Amino acid sequence: MTLLAVLIQTFRFLGILISSDISWSDNTTAIIKKAQQRLHLLRVLKKYNLKPSLLLTFYRTSVQNLLTYCITVWYSSCTMVDRKSLHRVVKAAEKAAALCPPCRRSRAKPENQTCKVIGETGFMEFSKEGDLMIGGVFSMSSTRKLEDNGYKEFPYTYCKNLNDRELKFARTVIFTVDEINRDTKLLPGVSLGYRLYNGCGSENLIRAAVEAVNGESLKDCNGQIQALLGHSSSGVSEDINTILSPLLIPQVSHLSTCACLSDRRLYPTFFRTVPSDRFQIIGLVHLMKYFDWRWVGIIYSQGLYSERGTAEFMKEAKKEDICVEYKLTYSKTSQIKLDVIVETLRESSSNVVLLFMSLSFTKFFLSHMENYNITGKQWVGSESWITQVDLASFERRNILNGTMGFALPQASIPGLGEYLLSLNPLLEPQSAIIKAVWEKFFDCSFSPSNTSSICTGKEDLRRVSSDYTDVTHFRAENNVYKAVYLVAYALHAILQCENGSNPTTGKSCVDKTKVKPKLVLEHIKYVNFTTQNGAKVFFDDNGDSVAQYDLVNWQMKEDGSVDIVTIGQYDTSFPEGKRFKLSDNTRIVWGGNSIEVPRSVCREPCPPGTRKAVNKFKPVCCFDCFECPEGTISNQTNSPDCFICPPEFWSNERKDQCLPKPSEYLSYKEIMGALLSGFGCLGVFLSLLISIIFLTHKETPIVKANNSELSFLLLLSLKLCFLCSLTFIGQPSEWSCMLRHTAFGITFVLCISCILGKTIVVLMAFRATLPGSTVMKWFGPTQQRLSVLTFTLIQVVICVLWLTTNPPFPKMNMKYYKEKIILECALGSAVGFWAVLSYIGLLAGLCFILAFLARNLPNSFNEAKLITFSMLIFCAVWITFIPAYVSSPGKFTVAVEIFAILASTFGLLICIFFPKCYIIIFRPEQNSKKHLMGKI
Repeated sequence: MTLLAVLIQTFRFLGILISSDISWSDNTTAIIKKAQQRLHLLRVLKKYNLKPSLLLTFYRTSVQNLLTYCITVWYSSCTMVDRKSLHRVVKAAEKAAALCPPCRRSRAKPENQTCKVIGETGFMEFSKEGDLMIGGVFSMSSTRKLEDNGYKEFPYTYCKNLNDRELKFARTVIFTVDEINRDTKLLPGVSLGYRLYNGCGSENLIRAAVEAVNGESLKDCNGQIQALLGHSSSGVSEDINTILSPLLIPQVSHLSTCACLSDRRLYPTFFRTVPSDRFQIIGLVHLMKYFDWRWVGIIYSQGLYSERGTAEFMKEAKKEDICVEYKLTYSKTSQIKLDVIVETLRESSSNVVLLFMSLSFTKFFLSHMENYNITGKQWVGSESWITQVDLASFERRNILNGTMGFALPQASIPGLGEYLLSLNPLLEPQSAIIKAVWEKFFDCSFSPSNTSSICTGKEDLRRVSSDYTDVTHFRAENNVYKAVYLVAYALHAILQCENGSNPTTGKSCVDKTKVKPKLVLEHIKYVNFTTQNGAKVFFDDNGDSVAQYDLVNWQMKEDGSVDIVTIGQYDTSFPEGKRFKLSDNTRIVWGGNSIEVPRSVCREPCPPGTRKAVNKFKPVCCFDCFECPEGTISNQTNSPDCFICPPEFWSNERKDQCLPKPSEYLSYKEIMGALLSGFGCLGVFLSLLISIIFLTHKETPIVKANNSELSFLLLLSLKLCFLCSLTFIGQPSEWSCMLRHTAFGITFVLCISCILGKTIVVLMAFRATLPGSTVMKWFGPTQQRLSVLTFTLIQVVICVLWLTTNPPFPKMNMKYYKEKIILECALGSAVGFWAVLSYIGLLAGLCFILAFLARNLPNSFNEAKLITFSMLIFCAVWITFIPAYVSSPGKFTVAVEIFAILASTFGLLICIFFPKCYIIIFRPEQNSKKHLMGKI
């Protein structure tokens, strides 16, 4: 026989929807849906002008009954979202039917209210009568158990487990009241009494609060206590204050930290001596920012404290660019949620986990987690459990070792430790709680039992290790201590009388028999005092006290015990920026067996040289890093932009610094510059050598032919052409830029003018041989000199005009190359430059034409062929120079110009003078007048 188990998500039992995860969201949603349908009928009835009494009857019978059905079962476990939804329905009903809720009527005339306790009573555990009374509600019994009796009989509940920490709080109240009564300066002539109540579960705690307010009989609602202390839980304090606010009874909590309770509109009578969770959360955000933990996970429990705290943390974390990878809810009864948490912890990339839970949930959570091998995480705890040494065990070493969190500051309360350890059930036989705790501590029984020994009441509490017996330092107990003193100082201020009026309010004096909770509420806002242990107590406009925390670090031992070491402080009384401080020379143990600060980021910060870009498909912490483009830098981590370097600068390889751009020009030190300089010097040397040869053989026919004077002038111009090429090499300056172009233009014109003169001489010489020709007298040596001088002066005039109007100048060219600066000579006036070249080209073209016409004359006296060939080379070089010059980048532009100068100059030198030198040196027999005349 096979049994099939089917998991049912929800089922209805006695009209209530119960979910598999024991949450009440489905039930609340169904109730709200039905209530909204009935509200529609209420609005319709209102349109027909029904009497308010009928509308109220309809609301109570159709809407209110629906909303409150079995409310004691499910309301206390509802989430804040569900509670708000229910409250919206109630408000909508009030608006629809113009109803006046009882709570509002109570606020209007609280003095006339009477209260009657309905149902279970008898929650008072400790009491002492006095002239003025303080109430207190504590959960000394922590677990509420329901016995349904199979629903054949009326169900009932009872408290199962004991909470010795809450007993410690209650005993601290008793100690503080006794201390105040012994003080002759505080409340002189007035005895302070107390009534302390115990309850487990929200319903019983609320009943305990009602009993504290009203006692067990029908009396004036304000006639029982002057103020109420408690509770430790934010959710319970919220529920209690909902009852106390209409009655104007001040409530002072020692451990309710939810930031929501600072809302004075909703909780006008609530005060607390513990800092609001808002300050703890801001401190946690500062802690994570300090250690650069930008990628965290959150595990929280159900309940007002955890839900509101988690929501507030996410809000504050977002402001500081701290991202939450996951946010998981833990439930004591849901194995599915536990499995999800375990799986997420194993697969998540964040190394920091915030465990924001109340103490009771934390105990259950850790008891489950110790069964899983979860390592490598840095746990951060909330204030509610971070100082509980009883959570430590050998099995939890890998989880809790290195845990950090903010705790209430340590305080010393003289006499409290001895008082707590003097507890004896024989001295308080009426207290069942003390007997039960004693039996728990010593594993004995006050009634005869076969399983345990008999309690004598003489056992020594100092041998017991528990929350109650830990009296080395006080944290939460100091808040209880301050809460009692707060009420005492408020009562003391009420009873002050000077000249018939109260010095604080200016109203008439009152005696101790007329002290009402409303007066306590009025004076408690202005209380500012220092307790006997030096603790300062005062409140801001929201009823919150100054926030001071110790940053503690769990340092586990081999045996599973723990030392909780204070490693820093967070104090909101300091200026912004100085509130969080780590202690000097303090050893810190890190979680995950890390020897250094754990890293927890979704993406490592973008280093300098990159920019940070948000990925819209991922959280803001999971950004992308892009390398800065060429010429831009970022010199900060996580820079949002890359900044363009100034024009004279360029980015380095890492793109994190702008460096001056390297300058480039044709230098003598580089190979190309050295080669061109060498060729220029070679040309000068050859020209000088030829000049020497010609000078030594100036009387020979081959030198004297074709006007030796022009030949020597041509050689001089060729030397100058070779030398002018050297002015193009080196760093441009103002003078070198003007010199290089003008020297080039003038020397080349001088050179071409000489060649042109020699060409004309050849033509005229052969024309002069014709009978009756008088040509030579018109172009003799004087005319030749004047022609050369005239042609050269024209170029000089062009250069002078160029230099005086818009001369060349040194320029940093940053357009051609982005990463370097080209130092060059700007032309200044492009017209002047091209005019110089055009004039040279004009003379070269004329010379080429004349030489071409004279090419067929007799060879012995004819240089025309040599001049023609040389001018052909000259023109070819300079024609190809133009496109090469325009298209060459940077220093290559200068190199092209130098090459053109050298190539054309070498062409003239070689073509015109080398053949003659060859004859002079190697064929001297041909260098004779006879040989030359024989060719005619």
